[in-house]
Amino acid sequence: MATSSSSIALHATVQSVTRRIIERSAPTRAAYLAQIDAASKRDPGAQRMGCANVAHAFAAMPDADKSHATGIDKFKVVAERGPNIGIVNAYNDLLSAHAPLQHYPDVVKQEARRLGSTAQVAGGVPAMCDGVTQGTAGMELSLFSRDAIAMATAVSLSHDVFDCALMLGVCDKIVPGLLIGALHFGHLPTVFVPAGPMTSGLPNNEKAKVREKAAQGLVGRTELLEAESAAYHGQGTCTFYGTANSNQMLLEAMGLHVPGTAFINPGNSVREELTREAVRTVLDITKGKRFSPIGVLVDERCIVNAMVALLATGGSTNHLIHWVAVARSAGIVIDWNDFSALSDVVPLLTRVYPNGSADVNQFQAAGGPGFVIRELLDAGFMHADVLTVRSGGLREYSRIPQANANGTLQWLEAGDSKDDSVVRPAAKPFSASGGLKLLQGNLGRSVIKVSAVPDDRHVIEARCRVFNSQEELHQAFKADELNHDVVCVVRWQGPQANGMPELHKLTPPLAVLQGKGYRVALVTDGRMSGASGKVPAAIHVSPEAVAGGALAKVCDGDVIRLDAQAQTLQVLVSSSEWDARPLAIMPPELRAANGIGMGRELFAGMRRNALTAEEGACTWL
Repeated sequence: MATSSSSIALHATVQSVTRRIIERSAPTRAAYLAQIDAASKRDPGAQRMGCANVAHAFAAMPDADKSHATGIDKFKVVAERGPNIGIVNAYNDLLSAHAPLQHYPDVVKQEARRLGSTAQVAGGVPAMCDGVTQGTAGMELSLFSRDAIAMATAVSLSHDVFDCALMLGVCDKIVPGLLIGALHFGHLPTVFVPAGPMTSGLPNNEKAKVREKAAQGLVGRTELLEAESAAYHGQGTCTFYGTANSNQMLLEAMGLHVPGTAFINPGNSVREELTREAVRTVLDITKGKRFSPIGVLVDERCIVNAMVALLATGGSTNHLIHWVAVARSAGIVIDWNDFSALSDVVPLLTRVYPNGSADVNQFQAAGGPGFVIRELLDAGFMHADVLTVRSGGLREYSRIPQANANGTLQWLEAGDSKDDSVVRPAAKPFSASGGLKLLQGNLGRSVIKVSAVPDDRHVIEARCRVFNSQEELHQAFKADELNHDVVCVVRWQGPQANGMPELHKLTPPLAVLQGKGYRVALVTDGRMSGASGKVPAAIHVSPEAVAGGALAKVCDGDVIRLDAQAQTLQVLVSSSEWDARPLAIMPPELRAANGIGMGRELFAGMRRNALTAEEGACTWL
């Protein structure tokens, strides 16, 4: 039986981290809340705006004599002042996870009409698939697509005729972008609406083995494509616990979903009803007396809950960038010290690929987010006294939705773990710490995800090879130049250099080298995918090389020590020699993306303005 939230003492570290975030953020948070307060006190748009503005806004909405089938018309939103829901949709049918969103607006509008309200598609936002662009020039647009999505969300909502909003999106940069954009309209009650993961296909660990064989030339393109297609085979998110599925876990922990919505498959009978419940939920806030617009809901405690959920589930390292940016959008300032302090005490409760062999469907079957949130609440690792989009608070998110015989929803207690190789209680975790470490030293500040790294690989010391691109590393691997202990340095991969692409294509060759018994590590100012795993990787090194960071001084043959236990990242060169070394300059040919533009030129301003990875790589501040 769940413990009463009021009787649970918050863990001292969680409390102290929250307190210092509140203190650090006081001026910016106060200014943000004042802006929300001013916006929320205005009359609704249909009453506030000029007649021409209103006419334009609702011109496409059917008149009363044309809407007998729908029971909705301009009269309801203009004269009767019924709430109007703005839908921001990330639909396209290239992304498997977003393809189901095509018909969601129709469902939303139908449910809104039934409840005497209206809904309009305020706009669509771009949504790119990192799985498609991995290792290509297009990946250099990936990180900044987040800010483009945020701006597109703001453009969509800038019509300012909405009383609340629904955000339809799932994947890597899309959810952070939607959330950043929504927080810039923080006066609106907002609910996020996902589509769920695809059903299980070829197990992720089997897919990884085929990739490693392909990297060694042991299987050809035909066999590799068969394996990849068997893994990625239908609608829904990819089934590994990468950035997209980490997004969904964090939204549950922040109370921005209908509870338990994250990992219900597309096509499941409960799926459409959960979408309808999202409409009912956002209208309950809008029509009721419970003041919980998204900018008030996402406070310092809510952000800490998201950080804790990320650590407890071994989630994507990308969120050490994205959620810093999300927090900043709400006037909240967090940094990697906060993540590191929490990681030292938050237990690892899940083993989902790449941190285990299970996929997210098995995670859901074993207890899913509901089990994890309950355990974290009961153990004092999460703030229970937070606002959510539901009136019952965060404890509602410890339950799992099911359909009654008549099709209506009910939420059941998560109960015990159904598979303790996948999820475990806080009293018997897989690890006593969250598996993310902050590394510091004369190479700068970086992070490492050790939850999937073998214990005997947490400390690597070896001579390095310096690469100016991931293509150079692949060439050296294919030429058998890396068959020894080696720290691979891949630089010029930060936000200002080339938009900080993910370097997930480096995982197979490095895993092959590690499998041969060599002690191998990666050090880079770039990102690794949320699917990165067993090879130790010091990533997001800041300052980045192009901004004068220390990676620009490293030379082939330098000895580098990556020590996740001591949390250090050092090049073992005398201080006098190190200080005297000049900074290398980014080769000019790298700025041309191998001679293929792919739209990179349009993002030049973002690269120039980007803050560091630890500052969220924000381009708008």
